[in-house]
Order: sequence, then C-alpha cells, then structure tokens
Amino acid sequence: MEEKVKHPGKKKSFFQSAQGKSLEEINNTVAIPKNASFFKTLIAYSGPGALVAVGYMDPGNWITSIAGGAKYAYTLLSVVLISNLIAMLLQSMAARLGIATGLDLAQATRLYTGKKLGLVLWIITELAIMATDIAEVIGGAIALQLLFGLPLIVGVLITTLDVFLLLALTKLGFRKIEAIVSGLILVIFSVFLYEVILSQPNVSQMVQGFIPDPEIATNKGMLFIALGIVGATVMPHNLYLHSSISQARQYDREDVAEKREAIRFTTWDSNIQLFVAFIVNALLLILGASLFFGTNSDLGQFEDLFNALKDPSIVGPIASPFLSILFAVALLASGQNSTITGTLSGQIVMEGFIHLKMPVWARRMVTRLIAIIPVIIVVVLYGGKETAVEDLLLYTQVFLSIALPVSVFPLIKFTSDEKLMGPFVNKPWVKYLATLIAVFLTILNVWLVIETFTGAGA
Repeated sequence: MEEKVKHPGKKKSFFQSAQGKSLEEINNTVAIPKNASFFKTLIAYSGPGALVAVGYMDPGNWITSIAGGAKYAYTLLSVVLISNLIAMLLQSMAARLGIATGLDLAQATRLYTGKKLGLVLWIITELAIMATDIAEVIGGAIALQLLFGLPLIVGVLITTLDVFLLLALTKLGFRKIEAIVSGLILVIFSVFLYEVILSQPNVSQMVQGFIPDPEIATNKGMLFIALGIVGATVMPHNLYLHSSISQARQYDREDVAEKREAIRFTTWDSNIQLFVAFIVNALLLILGASLFFGTNSDLGQFEDLFNALKDPSIVGPIASPFLSILFAVALLASGQNSTITGTLSGQIVMEGFIHLKMPVWARRMVTRLIAIIPVIIVVVLYGGKETAVEDLLLYTQVFLSIALPVSVFPLIKFTSDEKLMGPFVNKPWVKYLATLIAVFLTILNVWLVIETFTGAGA
C-alpha cells in the first residue's frame, strides 16, 4: 500500500517532472520540528488554514449575514453552523489531496483530462476566481472611500498594490504571508466582537438560534437568505488554494508516517481557523439581529451599514462615528486578506491547468488585472456610484455557480481513488457524504442564480 503513495502511476511521475511543484517558491519551505510536543507541532503547521478561512469571511458574505440577522433575528445561526461544518469537510479533503499526492487540485484535474477539456476547465475556474476577486476589490475600494473619501476608481487602483506587497512577503518567506493574514483576521474578529458586545444581544435567543428551526424551510424569504448563506459556503478557489499551500511544510514526501502526521496537523489547523471564520460570520449575523432587527433599515449596501452604525435613530445610544470607522477598517482588512489569497489561487490555477510559466510578479499582476478591469469598467460607466459597483457582485455569482461542480466533484473523485491516494483515500462515509453535499450545493447555487436574476427571492 505504501508503494501506491510513493508511485501512484507513471503518468503522475511524468507529469510532476514536466510540471514541477505547486507554488514552487513556497513548496517545502517551512520547517517542522522533530519529536516536538503536539502544541509546538501544531504551531508549525498553523498558517495555511488562516489563508483558507479568509474566503469564508470575505466582503461578499457580509451583507447576507447581517441582513439575515436584521430580518429574522437569530434564527439563521443554525445555517451558519451547518455551512461551517460543510466547509471543514471539503477543505480537509483538499489538504489531504495535496499532501498525499504532491498535486494540487488544478494539477490533478489537468492530469486526468485532455488538453482541450483542460483548457475549458481552466477558463471556467479562472472566471470563478475573477468573480471572487471582484468582491474583494470592491470591498477594499469601498472601505477606502468610507474611511478617506477616495473616489472608487482610485480605491480600485490602490488594490493593485497588494500584489507587490505579496511579492515582497514571498521573498521574506511564506510564514510572513501567513502572519499578515492571521493579523488581519484578528482585526476583523476583534472589531465585530467589540461591536456585538456593545449591542448587548439576547443571549438566550442567540443560543436557541443554533438549533435548526422548521420555519426556515417554510418561510420563503428566510429560506432565500438561508440558502444564500449556505451557497456562499464553498468558494471554488479555496479548494485549489488549500491543496497547494498544504504542501508548504517540510515533511518527508516519501514517508507514509510523516504524510499522515502532516494531514493530521493540517486538518487541525484548517478546522481551528474555520471555527474562527464561523465565529466571525455568527458575530455578523448577531450584530444584524441585535442592532437592526425590527428597525426596518435598508441594509443592502456597505454604505448603508456604515451610516446605520452612527445613526442613533437606528442603533440607539451606542451609535457613534467610531463604530462606523471600525466597520470600515474591518472591511478593508477583509478585502486585503482576500486579495492576497485570491492572487495565490490565480497563480495555482494558471500553472496547474495550462502549465504557463511566467515571472512571479507577472503572474500575480495578470491575476490582479483580470479582476480589476470589470470593476473599472462599471465605475467609469456609472460614474463611481457605489450601488452600481455592488450590483456587480450579484452577477459574479453565476461564474461561481458554474465553477463549483468543476472544483468539488473532481476533488471527491481524486480523494476517493485508492490508486492515487493509497492509505489516505476517503472512507466510504466521507465519499458519500461529500457527494451528497456537492449535489446539494450545485443545485442550490443554480437555484440561487435563477431566483436572484428573476427577483423571486426578494
């Protein structure tokens, strides 16, 4: 069985020699202490989970979570919990694929498809990453506008600078990137925890909200928001990202025991960080419930939330410009975090699917430009109106819906293939549960797109 892990097949060995390592500049670069305690080893493996968790608390999720609390109080907290458990399962599978095979999801998909199909899948995945990145660019640009009064076009252009920041950090070591992302997550977490404490939520109702309520399935408006929360759970680019950056640690690529340990601690790291993402999303919904439930406030745009937090007629005596500023700071931190991970995902997909070799700075600049061009076009056409730019987020969801099965079903197929995975193959219950989840998420995303564009879910 061990031989299968080392040599899943001649095709893989040939591919790896031709393609090279995934994210070669960071692959196998982070040292792991030998014979260390559980805690010290976990610290050494901690980091990739933070980059993955960013995708689950990006600006694109904020409006839905806060609006869910504002309209239906704490009822949808159970949906946030279920969504997080789904994320934990699929992300652990992506990390296991990378560690067990030495391939990221893009490389594995390209390896087992023809050249033409590989090109089609690359285009779909690239569009999905562009769609995801648009949300981060918009979030960062709007945050800069709210904080400093900068025109949206200026904010969008400023977001390109984080590409060079990422390049500089990469030269200093992958741990620096992980540290920056973790620090920004701490900022987001601290801001919303502080604002929730100030809002004095109803603790008993909050706890009850984690128990699924049958009304979610019978109330059409509640169901629409609930499905929106679940539908945003799995971002396709996160699966590619995790399958690659899980290989950053210096474990023995030919030793089954060390791979098993790497998978174990990488899963711990992922689950811990995704739990933090769950807390952040729960805080967003709780904030919406405790501050805005029953106020009939329009919270459809980031600017609406920013203004509401300093309006005593809406949030009462705790209203202050300081709360609004904190919200904008958290939005900026979220946007910066997500652009870093989106850029890395773009590089992984480009290298894995089409074997494109470019200088590191050029690859990252191309990835960023792909994302900002649609935003710039909308800003120019609509005179910098925030509502028009945020409406662009709506239309990006169609690409995410198309790309989801392209990412999730291959992941399940590869991690369930004993010839490829060896002793790290999915257990039968994992395979069937993941397949059920994938079918559910695919149907859900298609339904959400139809409902969104027809206005049926309004």
